[in-house]
Amino acid sequence: MQHTTDVHEMKRLTGIKTVAEVYRTLDKIAIRKEYHKALALQGIDLHTIIGGIKELCVNSNSDQVKLSGWKVFLRSLGLDEYKEASEASKGWEEKIKDIVQNEIDDNKNNNVKQIKTADYEVIVPKAPEEEIEKEKEEKKIGTNLYDE
Repeated sequence: MQHTTDVHEMKRLTGIKTVAEVYRTLDKIAIRKEYHKALALQGIDLHTIIGGIKELCVNSNSDQVKLSGWKVFLRSLGLDEYKEASEASKGWEEKIKDIVQNEIDDNKNNNVKQIKTADYEVIVPKAPEEEIEKEKEEKKIGTNLYDE
């Protein structure tokens, strides 16, 4: 809004699809701004909220209330789920290998004698003659660059 007040320009700048969505977004922003102002007038800000949750975590008689409070903090940090870095960084090929290996192990444990695997042949298509000529020409140019 610092750059323009034209809704069509806002639509273009933000990537919103329709002018109606621009107006809806502006309404939501105005409501949210008013809501935060009302919270502040009532003395509620993030410091108050965090302090209140901490107070419950430390002084509550109920272990369930304490645990729930600490879970709120963990969730806010994104630490409510633990995923091993190695599992998250695995590509699709490693995941498929793991699935196949687990199936092999399951079959061994169930005394299955034979595991069926599919054999296949990769057929590389022949490149068009003009592409082969282009590659030869590029290779020739590349070798000439380093000969000088």
